[in-house]
Amino acid sequence: MPLASATWVPRKRTAAAAVVVCCVLTLGAGLSGCAYEYNEGSSSEGSPSSSASTFTNPAIPKDPGLDLPVSGAELEAWVKQALPDAAGQVFQTGYGSLDADEEQNETTTVLPQGSYSVTLACRSSKRVSFNISNGENDVVDLTLRCGASRVNVISLPADAILTVKVDADAPSNFAYRVSRI
Repeated sequence: MPLASATWVPRKRTAAAAVVVCCVLTLGAGLSGCAYEYNEGSSSEGSPSSSASTFTNPAIPKDPGLDLPVSGAELEAWVKQALPDAAGQVFQTGYGSLDADEEQNETTTVLPQGSYSVTLACRSSKRVSFNISNGENDVVDLTLRCGASRVNVISLPADAILTVKVDADAPSNFAYRVSRI
């Protein structure tokens, strides 16, 4: 059986299709030039534009000098910044400096039963470890990345005495506060 030969018939574009294409292109070109600007509350004509804002680059690393331990008045200023005022009754605030691979132990006064917040902070190029125990029981045991304060909420029985052990692998400053909630 012979195959039927196919004939090619050109399609005719209608005038309506051409008009639609022209309208879409004209409308698109007209809208691309539109922009809405708003005045953000300033009424003076001579004020600087909001496009003159400052640029911050999130890829810029933190100043490594902020991690270096300090002493004297600088240490006391850092403690005030790192341990802001507590809302409750403060029972113990401690701070100091450690050399590399040094450990320091401190104890609190006798604490009445209740809930307490323990705020910890450090300043070092490496992490600092805090272990807080009540007798044989560890109530806080963590290694803290320096640069921010950490608040832990604990509940203590009557006549508790906390032992605060701090150690570091590099020279560092530490600070802690025990306050009743």
